Amino acid sequence: MTSHRTAAHLSTRDLALGVLVMFIWGSNFVVVRWGLGMLPPLLMAAIRFALTLFPAILFFKKPNVSWGSLALYGFSVGAGQFGLLYIAMNGFISPGVASVVMQTQVFFTIAVAAQRTGERPRLNHLLGLVPAIAGIAVILAHNGHDITPTGLALTLGGAMCWAISNQTTREASRAAAAMGTPMNPVAYVVWASLFAMPGLLAASLLLEGPTRILHDVANASGIIWPTLVWQSAANTLFGYTMWAWLLSRYPASTVAPLSLLVPVFGMGASALVLAEPMPPWKIIACLLIMGGLAANLLLRPKKVELLGEAS
Repeated sequence: MTSHRTAAHLSTRDLALGVLVMFIWGSNFVVVRWGLGMLPPLLMAAIRFALTLFPAILFFKKPNVSWGSLALYGFSVGAGQFGLLYIAMNGFISPGVASVVMQTQVFFTIAVAAQRTGERPRLNHLLGLVPAIAGIAVILAHNGHDITPTGLALTLGGAMCWAISNQTTREASRAAAAMGTPMNPVAYVVWASLFAMPGLLAASLLLEGPTRILHDVANASGIIWPTLVWQSAANTLFGYTMWAWLLSRYPASTVAPLSLLVPVFGMGASALVLAEPMPPWKIIACLLIMGGLAANLLLRPKKVELLGEAS
């Protein structure tokens, strides 16, 4: 057995980095909504990962992880997280509400980590879940107000896939470190796109059809390309690389709650840019979720956590 020493709470620098990533991810819900007005959801997701893959793969060698890890991460993030989310946002759920419902990934991430590694959530993490769950419940209670059962199911499925990709990243990073070659998170995201893009493209051809694809591509305005570049470069390459890096340094139960900031930025951007209504129930839900985030980040344990790993 070997031991792996991990900080129990985020440093000021890493907290600031995490907040920046959450801003990018939150505002991206508006960018996605723009894109869905021009391209079918699965095709747009496929192009997003194609731009993540090329030309970056020419500059990064394959990371020292298994092909199975790259495949699981690629399928989870590509067809799973973004494939389902993009379909949901194509008329089944509003950007602001989607940004909130996706944060159920926090609960899924902590549960998956506990099942895979025996990593136990701390008391402050459990206490933080209480108001966060209440906030999600407020969202679910308003079914029919910017949300449909189909949109809810698809978004929850995407959140579960996000949680699986989180754990896959952590296990890949630890396996690479055990072999003496730390994993390059940028290369990991890029090479995993080899598995994200083809599945999405095949699903697009099957479900959306060549006729619709050719028509929508031919009639899309020039603004589609900046939206796709933002999704691939800022949201995927930068955002998921930094997220993978944070997950490699801290327990999942410490990093995952940061994503509760996404709905704050997501709902704010949607209200400002898309004029999405902000009734009292949405504000209450956000405040409850922020309360859960505060409990996770401010009630900091002083001890350092030891994580046992198999050699």
